[in-house]
Amino acid sequence: MKKTISKAEAKDKIDKFFQRGKFDKEEMRKIKRMAMKYRIPLKEHKNQFCKKCLNELKGKTRIKKEYKIVECWNCSYRNKFKMRE
Repeated sequence: MKKTISKAEAKDKIDKFFQRGKFDKEEMRKIKRMAMKYRIPLKEHKNQFCKKCLNELKGKTRIKKEYKIVECWNCSYRNKFKMRE
């Protein structure tokens, strides 16, 4: 039987996960699915992982006009984030 948790507990679990710092692909996949299940937006955490391979985002950084582009070292995908004013 599956254990269900509340939305507040899920949000706390997600926040603790990102405070921890280092994570791998499988852990990130589980956290992202949990956020989708409980409809919790990952707003400020989206720039910490690659959109394609879900690994920790590290790589070349470019700044063009109003966008920050980070190329992932693992999969070479270009993650594009809009910069705030």
